[in-house]
Amino acid sequence: MIQYDRLQKYLEGKSMSAKTLYVAITNHGFGHATRATSVAATVKQLRPDVSLILATTAPRWLLSSYFDGLFALRDVALDIGVLQQDSLTLDKAGTLAALQSIRDRQAEMVEQEAAFLQSAGVDLVLGDIPPLSALAAKAAKIPCWMMSNFGWDFIYRPWGGEFIEMADWIADCFGQCDRLFRLPFHEPMSAFPHITDVGLTGGIPRLSESEARSRFHLTAPPAKTILLTFGGLGIAGIPYQNLSRFPDWQFITFDCAAPALPNLCKVKDHTLRPVDFMPFCGRVVSKPGFSTFAEACRLELPIVTVTRDNFAEGPVLVTSMKQYSYHQVMTPQELAEGTWDFLHAEPQPPLTDQKLSKTGNQDIAGAIANFLN
Repeated sequence: MIQYDRLQKYLEGKSMSAKTLYVAITNHGFGHATRATSVAATVKQLRPDVSLILATTAPRWLLSSYFDGLFALRDVALDIGVLQQDSLTLDKAGTLAALQSIRDRQAEMVEQEAAFLQSAGVDLVLGDIPPLSALAAKAAKIPCWMMSNFGWDFIYRPWGGEFIEMADWIADCFGQCDRLFRLPFHEPMSAFPHITDVGLTGGIPRLSESEARSRFHLTAPPAKTILLTFGGLGIAGIPYQNLSRFPDWQFITFDCAAPALPNLCKVKDHTLRPVDFMPFCGRVVSKPGFSTFAEACRLELPIVTVTRDNFAEGPVLVTSMKQYSYHQVMTPQELAEGTWDFLHAEPQPPLTDQKLSKTGNQDIAGAIANFLN
């Protein structure tokens, strides 16, 4: 990875004939960053000569965990998504104020971004899924493609009031997008004029079971090994005390604030990701999130999740996941206040025999590689 302050030097050093892909990532959680970077890494595999710029405020260690090649980092926020206290608690008032600020500064932000795209010699913008990236690309006379399972207009509109005006503004931005790669578990995304449906995206596990068991002292069988992952912001009030009721089980978490328990493995290595542990776990316990669901479904790992009715993507994700994955669904209260007896129950089977495509990385990256040819 290249630091932001070395970005210009990186661009000056690239070959005059090299194509440049600019990946603009929404400033919300970790899921957009991981799935977009998974696609970018696949582009690099197909076209090693392509210069890559990731435009995001996501942590550097997160991007590097999904992309081990050379890329430039532009530390810029083109949107805010939803402001949250944790992965389930929303700050609607703060979100509205931030949205209004971005809209007020739209002309300035688009002008600055378009100028950068031109100066960097960008050939294609891939957005996941900042609305202004489509306007900036259009101003720079560069194609803009996007990838997502939802648009921010879909999230804001149900909140009513002034959010409806924000949703209309964002839908107009999305209407300037040249092509949308619509991921599974999606809402209609009708604001986009040109839609291509693709398969599941995600990272590829890099940790062998023997290495994991030796390095992290895992002794329980996969059926009794549970991955706990609640996104970049986590969830407040996880009842870790319940783990004492399962002394012969093992639990894996990336929550550095979790207590020290004999059957809880705390992963502190930033080069490792939840997907690296999925192949030798019996279930993943998670909040609704596309990237976690997609990576679990790609590996056919049963999913335990909570409902999330205050965020429009939540019901869509849970309903779609139940169609294709072994699953268990509970309320946030049941997760936080219950005894976790759900672990003694068998997950419910998928509601359909149909299989989801698992080739989203290749679908999108292949189209990008062909375009850049």
